[in-house]
Amino acid sequence: MTLQRISAFCLGQTGGNPAGVVIADTLPSPQQMQSIAREVGYSETAFAAPDGDAWQVRYFSPEAEVAFCGHATIALGAALGQHRGAGHFRLTLAQGSITVDAHLAEGHWQASLRSPPTWSRPLARDLLSRLTDLFGLTTADLDPTLPPLLAHAGVQHAILTLQERSQLSAMAYPFEALRDLMQAEGLTTVSLLHITSDLAFAARNAFAIGGVVEDPATGAAAAALGGALVDLGWPALVGGGRFTIRQGEDMDQPSLLEVAVSGLPHAPVQVSGATRLIDD
Repeated sequence: MTLQRISAFCLGQTGGNPAGVVIADTLPSPQQMQSIAREVGYSETAFAAPDGDAWQVRYFSPEAEVAFCGHATIALGAALGQHRGAGHFRLTLAQGSITVDAHLAEGHWQASLRSPPTWSRPLARDLLSRLTDLFGLTTADLDPTLPPLLAHAGVQHAILTLQERSQLSAMAYPFEALRDLMQAEGLTTVSLLHITSDLAFAARNAFAIGGVVEDPATGAAAAALGGALVDLGWPALVGGGRFTIRQGEDMDQPSLLEVAVSGLPHAPVQVSGATRLIDD
């Protein structure tokens, strides 16, 4: 069994979101995986073992198993590339199957995941009201270009888009109250966005349910946003295309997520990023 610590969606040798990656001949017991994830201490640790011509994969936060984690999948892709060489890897998750590709670029491993199928719908008025209250926002602070949404790509996210970049920088909320609301509503993150161009977004993802104030790079939320933009008929992505998300800048962990969509509603979304090894 090999444990690595890998930062996903990094910019060169800085930033990104750290994940634990464990590759073993067979998966440890759930109790062992939970214990390892708690010891590693990152928001998620991915566990992988060979399963025929695929890989059986599970993700654990320090507190519980999670259905899907984007940045840990990118980190796993890099680890599989190191162990097996560049290529295409099929992953069997607890709730479905996805793929990840890995390749070397200028001496660093990069990976691209293909998410589970996506869906989105308008955010319920009551949930929107409770979220804006917790973040100290009003409906006038929200950008109607991208309305409040509930979006899913393996796990579920609330999306709020802010008119001003300064509002994003000022993100704050009562931790326990948001954690309890996220648990009740089945939210993995609350994604606060600012539109910087038709094909570029700045993001902060509140992750109280995971025990931290925010995530510096959130691949699952990026995939969910991609699916939601397709559902909305986002003009710059009609027929498919690519966009970028910059995240983590407000917490001094700059991260870059590159997202590609097919233009087909509910289709999987590709999310790509660079990785770096973290010294023990």
